[in-house]
Amino acid sequence: MKRVSNAQFEQMVEEITRQVVARMTAEPSSSLNQTVAAVVAASKPVSGPHHCDCTDGRCVRECADRVKHFVDTGAGRISSGLGFIPRDLSLARLIDHTLLKPDASAGEVAQLCREAREYHFASVCVNSVNVPLCADLLKGSDVAVCTVVGFPLGASPAEVKAYEAELAIRNGASEIDMVMNIGTLKSRDLKGLHHDISTVVKTCHAHNVICKVIFETSKLNDEEKVIASQVSKMAGADFVKTSTGFGGGGATVADIALMRKIVGPEIGVKASGGVRNLADAQAMVKAGATRIGASAGVAIVKAERGEAVSASGKGY
Repeated sequence: MKRVSNAQFEQMVEEITRQVVARMTAEPSSSLNQTVAAVVAASKPVSGPHHCDCTDGRCVRECADRVKHFVDTGAGRISSGLGFIPRDLSLARLIDHTLLKPDASAGEVAQLCREAREYHFASVCVNSVNVPLCADLLKGSDVAVCTVVGFPLGASPAEVKAYEAELAIRNGASEIDMVMNIGTLKSRDLKGLHHDISTVVKTCHAHNVICKVIFETSKLNDEEKVIASQVSKMAGADFVKTSTGFGGGGATVADIALMRKIVGPEIGVKASGGVRNLADAQAMVKAGATRIGASAGVAIVKAERGEAVSASGKGY
């Protein structure tokens, strides 16, 4: 397939954004869904790993809506690539158990890992300095080690973020949550934004590591969220993610629904920031989230199981 030029790329994203935002304000949701599906289908990347063809185990990792349909209709086993199939489809396997406060002690990190092992969370999400400890404590478990790069502002050069990701991967990280350059998006430098994201994505994929792109949605309008979603998808990201938890806002159901509509079923959507209880988590999943970033993971899972929940958990 012929590769698009930079000018064609920017024109395509701008046209997608224009159409989607226009429909958002002018038409009912059913028409919006058809429009989003059409423009996203017309703008699928010309290259990259995401085709949602359910080969090589990618269906479980990337096509959550399709997998859920298979399970709901009676499938007992789903094929998956190494490291991507969940042990089950409970809420715990959607949670990145998170501790990103700058004063987190080694003891607190160790407690995070103990809880992650006990409840079989998808991952622990920690600052990169804590990756070696987590990798050691979680060795042999079904819990991944996730870390953040360019955190929390996203204002580092792409090459610095890529180096940070490379170092974290060498230290044991198997998932990277990168903060995109918000100023580049605000400047409508779509080529620069694509470079910012794809540079880190390529580094991650060279090591078979998942890359999630953090938007900081509280600082974006709907048009910017659409652009960020589409550029992330074009750059080969595995997930788009709402927030750092340090930007003055967090995940909303409306943002998750919008991001899901734009990226389609091919990649994941992570809700993070302010997901503090079971109702919050369930609402995000219903809106299209396939991963939840939360420090209240234990409380959420206990509530799902019908167990007593203390009031001490704090949202990420």
